[in-house]
Amino acid sequence: MAKVAPTVADLIAQNVREGGLELGGIEVLDEATLLSPIDLQCVKACGVTFAVSALERVIEERARGDYRKAQELRGKIEDALGGSVRTTVPGSPEADALKQTLIGEDLWSQYLEVAIGPDAEVFTKCPVLATVGQDADIGVRSDSSWNNPEPEVVMVAGPDGKAVGATLGNDVNLRDFEGRSALLLGKAKDNNASCSLGPFIRLFDDGYTIEDVRSADVAMTIEGTDGYRLEGHSTMREISRDPEDLLGQAMSEHQYPDGLVLFCGTLFAPTQDRDEPGKGFTHKVGDTVTISSARLGTLTNTVRTSAEVAPWTFGLSDLFQNLAKRGLL
Repeated sequence: MAKVAPTVADLIAQNVREGGLELGGIEVLDEATLLSPIDLQCVKACGVTFAVSALERVIEERARGDYRKAQELRGKIEDALGGSVRTTVPGSPEADALKQTLIGEDLWSQYLEVAIGPDAEVFTKCPVLATVGQDADIGVRSDSSWNNPEPEVVMVAGPDGKAVGATLGNDVNLRDFEGRSALLLGKAKDNNASCSLGPFIRLFDDGYTIEDVRSADVAMTIEGTDGYRLEGHSTMREISRDPEDLLGQAMSEHQYPDGLVLFCGTLFAPTQDRDEPGKGFTHKVGDTVTISSARLGTLTNTVRTSAEVAPWTFGLSDLFQNLAKRGLL
């Protein structure tokens, strides 16, 4: 499609779906390396969009990023907040009443504010061109001891803010960093190779629409070199805010002339012990993370430390020099 439009952002902005060069059948992919399916789009993400993730963020906050305290707190937090958070519509009068009650009981949290308040959490996951694709290494900081993958459906939007399709993503998260302070969110989320997308963008058409995004089920498997295996899932049916509402909030009073992708969040929050009792889950180098959804395909990556993963060296100037040399501009 490069002869039709030089970038994926251009293809989406111009709504171009035909005219590319036929490269062969799907078997040619066996010999290919798939890059991330986006290029110039900004990479945004919404967090705390599921009740389970809201409770886990509160636990991290109360534990101050110490995994050893998390198990003790989990039951208490679930008993105190679980039912009310799950049944409350964000931004509703009932949500505001619940907030006042929880403040009075000293149970309110900044994470509950974005879970049930009027404003969703929207943050920048990584810079333009910093995402990795199918079969690439993904990175966690070498100084993190409590971290996990976050399997998510990712909305793809053009510069007009309208959703045009979706893909899968792994919003790698460092629970110990964010738990110590919400001001460490940038360091918890944005590191070398800490964001994967793929395998492809599925564009909306008569056979795949926003309704399919709203009902999508996402499965995930983690397999360690030590024989460890963990299976998890997330379903968009349990999201607390509609995907188009999240997109609207991300675009509110902000323009993205090259479009954007938006991670919608996940209900997956692993709590099973991997090693010693009470320590919970954390990644080990060599873990294989496989995220799949029936209508979006499968995204597989291998965990390394961000210090070990190949450095990110191909930036915007490199892209445009490359396009110019190929006569595509």
